[in-house]
Amino acid sequence: MNTFYQMWGVTTPEEAQTKIDEQKAEAVARMKADGVTEPRNLEEQAQVLIGKDIYEKLIKGYTEKQWGRKCTELPAFIIKRLPVRLIFDNNYFNDKYQGIPVGGYNKLIDGLLEGVETKTNVDFFENRTYWEGIADKIVFTGKIDEFYNYQFGKLNYRTVRFETEIIDKPNYQGNAVVNYTEREVPYTRVIEHKHFEMFGQEVYETPKTVISKEFSTEWKEGMEPYYPVNDKQNSELYAQYKALADKEENVIFGGRLAEYKYYDMAPIIEKVMERF
Repeated sequence: MNTFYQMWGVTTPEEAQTKIDEQKAEAVARMKADGVTEPRNLEEQAQVLIGKDIYEKLIKGYTEKQWGRKCTELPAFIIKRLPVRLIFDNNYFNDKYQGIPVGGYNKLIDGLLEGVETKTNVDFFENRTYWEGIADKIVFTGKIDEFYNYQFGKLNYRTVRFETEIIDKPNYQGNAVVNYTEREVPYTRVIEHKHFEMFGQEVYETPKTVISKEFSTEWKEGMEPYYPVNDKQNSELYAQYKALADKEENVIFGGRLAEYKYYDMAPIIEKVMERF
């Protein structure tokens, strides 16, 4: 509602919903005028879901930075997860428990792996026969095309890089994460790390702050892949690898790279809990 008030001057959920519904209807009418009934790309899908104003102000530029492609060139299904929250609450999710664990994820993972033999800095593919020989089941979360030696060709991925700075002030942006939706701003977000764990006066008791600017870029060899590029060409190529994966009896493929699917953290944790 804070966003809708700034954009349209509306103050009630009913007013905001009316405005959204009007713009959604306009988007459907434009598609019908073109002779289509289903969104052909991400731009049309987003406007059907949320209307033109929110799409152009908050989604278009950010999405094009994130994927490195125009919204008209991205498939519609990418943006089916687009909730509207008609409340004056700036939290990201409708979830009582959100944020990161106190002490960060390393502390959480250390607890989960306590008592479990763990080896890091290991390349599965350098000694693949050994790892496959000692395990009854393998959970593979790497690139699925690499698992099959790129036999059908290489999939495309996106990656992110961070530029980190120490700022000589206690409070840079007043929030842990600020997204920059403008296409002209090269980074997608700025993270101010202390706000994940420091609140109120704690923030000012530390005279400096650390920020990271996040940039989304096309993945190249030697980079760490972060998420897939779900356009038509890559989706068709992945389907060939998926057919091979479905025949595996001792390998579980999971995550953004192995399933070639963009996941948020909550759904992937839910999927793991359902499986095990």
